[in-house]
Amino acid sequence: MLRIALLICGVFACSVYANYPQNRTWLDPEFVERAFVDVALKREYNSGNWQLVKWNQPIKIWVNHQVAGQELHDLLTNAHLTHLSQLTGVPITRVSTRSQANVIWIFTRESQWRKEVEKELGKAALNNMHGAICKAGYRLDPRSGAITSAAIIIPVDQARNHGKLLACIVEEITQVMGIPNDAESAFPSIFNDDTPEDLLSPLDVVLLQLLYEPELTVGMRAKQARPIVRKILRRYQKQGVLDKAVATANSGELYQLVGN
Repeated sequence: MLRIALLICGVFACSVYANYPQNRTWLDPEFVERAFVDVALKREYNSGNWQLVKWNQPIKIWVNHQVAGQELHDLLTNAHLTHLSQLTGVPITRVSTRSQANVIWIFTRESQWRKEVEKELGKAALNNMHGAICKAGYRLDPRSGAITSAAIIIPVDQARNHGKLLACIVEEITQVMGIPNDAESAFPSIFNDDTPEDLLSPLDVVLLQLLYEPELTVGMRAKQARPIVRKILRRYQKQGVLDKAVATANSGELYQLVGN
């Protein structure tokens, strides 16, 4: 295990959570509520009164390796997918062909990045690439508003040059679960650009658990969601979910690979 962790961090310059002496924000229900509204019900490139989105069906992922390093990329990807499924209750599996998938995940190179983004996410996605290191997006059912498909494109050489390959693997698939926005109000979190760590924080696991509570349904807006979020967070306090958030974050397979 130590050899794998050293290999991963040596190659990707990863930064992970070892302990949480400060910023125990996930213990404050008001803080969590505000962070949830900001990351789940707002959008990075557009203002407006957005609706809650998430998956209402199993996720099936096809990974296209266009560059070397498949074994290591698969190791990291599979570990994180296992944890996401555990946190959300959504079945997530890898499939062997593109036609079976509702998520297309491409490991490519910088020279092919724009081409793959346009192909998988549409030409409009090219307008929001300035400053981005990797890219993801999803499509919604026009009737229900649920997520029906998604694509993730990671230019491996570009991500590695920035020391962000692990962060891209973690953040992009997590965001297409239905948490599309980065926000200063969420900290420590992979949805905050000022957070240096690359793995899910305790706040992140609470946000993911919240999103996939059945009381929060696709199509809700902030005004509808807020009182339900408060109710769920009161329950989380009584059940010890918030107190256990550090242990939950650290229980993920990816953390076991690189976080110890």
